[in-house]
Amino acid sequence: MNASKVLVPEKLSAEGLSLLQTTLEVDERKGLAADEVQAIIPQYEALIVRSETKVTAELLKAGTRLKVVARAGVGTDNIVGITVARMAIGLGMRVIALDPYASPAIAQAANVSLVNSMDELLPSCDWLTIHTPLMASTKDLIGEAEIAKLKPKSRLLNVARGGVINEAALLAALESGHVAGAGIDVFTTEPPEPGSAAANLIAHPRVVATPHLGASTVEAQENVSIDVCEQVVGILAGDLPRSAVNAPLILPEEFKTLQPFVRLVEKMGSLYTQYFSRSSGGATELAETATTFELLYEGALATLTNTKPLFAALVKGLIASVSSTNVTIVNAEIVARERGIVVNEQKSRDASSQTYSSLVTLRARSAPSRAPSPFDARGAGRSASASGKKAGRADRVISGYVSGDQANISRLGRFATSFNPEGHLVIAHNYDTPGMIGKVGGLLGTESVNISAMSVAPVSLTEAEKENGKYLSVPSGAASTPAVNGSADGKNGNESLMILSVDQDVSGAVVKRLNEEIGILRVNTVAL
Repeated sequence: MNASKVLVPEKLSAEGLSLLQTTLEVDERKGLAADEVQAIIPQYEALIVRSETKVTAELLKAGTRLKVVARAGVGTDNIVGITVARMAIGLGMRVIALDPYASPAIAQAANVSLVNSMDELLPSCDWLTIHTPLMASTKDLIGEAEIAKLKPKSRLLNVARGGVINEAALLAALESGHVAGAGIDVFTTEPPEPGSAAANLIAHPRVVATPHLGASTVEAQENVSIDVCEQVVGILAGDLPRSAVNAPLILPEEFKTLQPFVRLVEKMGSLYTQYFSRSSGGATELAETATTFELLYEGALATLTNTKPLFAALVKGLIASVSSTNVTIVNAEIVARERGIVVNEQKSRDASSQTYSSLVTLRARSAPSRAPSPFDARGAGRSASASGKKAGRADRVISGYVSGDQANISRLGRFATSFNPEGHLVIAHNYDTPGMIGKVGGLLGTESVNISAMSVAPVSLTEAEKENGKYLSVPSGAASTPAVNGSADGKNGNESLMILSVDQDVSGAVVKRLNEEIGILRVNTVAL
């Protein structure tokens, strides 16, 4: 697979560039005009800018391969407000905020109380801090009328953009004593003109002023380059963005918990599509693949406030083997809606009966009426099986957990499993009889297929299912035989899954040999 390409039209630190170059193809081209950037952007998966390069709607439209646009700076023209809120809470302050775009769940998780208007916010403030870009709607956002509503002897901070606070109004409030003090890093004109309100603010005894240089130190330049390059590398590798401006904010502690589970859920989605599909004439058909799913989070994972990354990961995994659509946390809901995928997320904090601190279970649900699947089935895994009764969607279940940073599958259908969903897998549904493992390994050896790991998964039935002699349901097209108390062909119903990690894709001819020569009930090849 070719490395993703990154365009860097502005200066980045050597350390940041070195991080990119470990896994990506980096094209550092400084001094490009806007039309030159737009002409070459279709070649790149990532664009990293600072302040000179303007990312316009036209540029984004031209970047047909772009997966991430990163700005080496502190947010988009301002510090992310939640960062200051967390610091203030650490100092024992009570934080209230006005933000029409804020997620109530994120605010609640950060112990921030949201209000609906300036009239509600301003009279409560001992300290007022601004975190907004400068645009027509935010110019003079805090003017004479707003300052008058502040609690007497309050203090203001502006480290966002000059012009958001009316400098003349602030100066007058400082002179009158209504405002006890101010901290200002940004001004309407930089540097301020002599004799202007901004210049008088800088000279005022109750003002702490800095010349808009927060990101101008050597250390800041270095740190911001490293941080943005780390995120670009991670995003192109499928990791979560830590500070996306067009996606829900993920708190740092939740980010650490979510990251490995995002990879797990994506693998579960891909495994579902490739395993629970059936073969017809060499082409995989997904007409029997459900599009309504339940995603259950159990244990510690159920305490998270933001599970949208897990939803996006599932949608991405479900369609990865059948579509080239790039699914992200930003467009996952749109993609799901277009393809008729419905995901019902549920949480259970009761981990008393669980072996793992956090468990994710994916379960297919039957739709009220059968309709053609919206999936485009090209490119999914091959399978071959004995003919027989089709699997019920109620038995299409995958469970998984994370140990350290490694994803593990603990249940596949009715089988209790333990394997890492990574690379090329051969999943064989068979009768657990003496010599079966040797036969499969021997046949693969004759085909020059190396086995790097193997596990055998037994049937996992509830006591009620055992008492009822419940029939096993297997992936579409395979035979169903009694799970207990014997079977019609004398195999004693001892069914199992053999999961083999192999070093290459296994051809359809080999799958056919496994099925016909050894008597495997069903063979699936899966690429994860």
